[in-house]
Amino acid sequence: MSKLVVSVESLEVNLKKLISNHNTLKVKHKNLKSQFDSTSKTISELNSEIERLQQENKTLKTANAMLGSNEYKRETKLKINSLIKEIDNCIIQLAE
Repeated sequence: MSKLVVSVESLEVNLKKLISNHNTLKVKHKNLKSQFDSTSKTISELNSEIERLQQENKTLKTANAMLGSNEYKRETKLKINSLIKEIDNCIIQLAE
């Protein structure tokens, strides 16, 4: 009978350790989830900033080419031609 009592006590100690570990892991999980959410938000904000800066860079390149720089003349000509075609399409639609 004493072996049974020792086994039950051992089981009880192990169960308490397991519950304690479980609670610790729940707290760690909560903290990691919070950190993940924060990091995801930061990544999203940084991606938006990258897109904005890329667009700004493209605009600055076009402006630089329009100011006489030879570096981006081809891109500028293509953009101007695209805008002219768009304007022509608008004029055609207005004329109908």
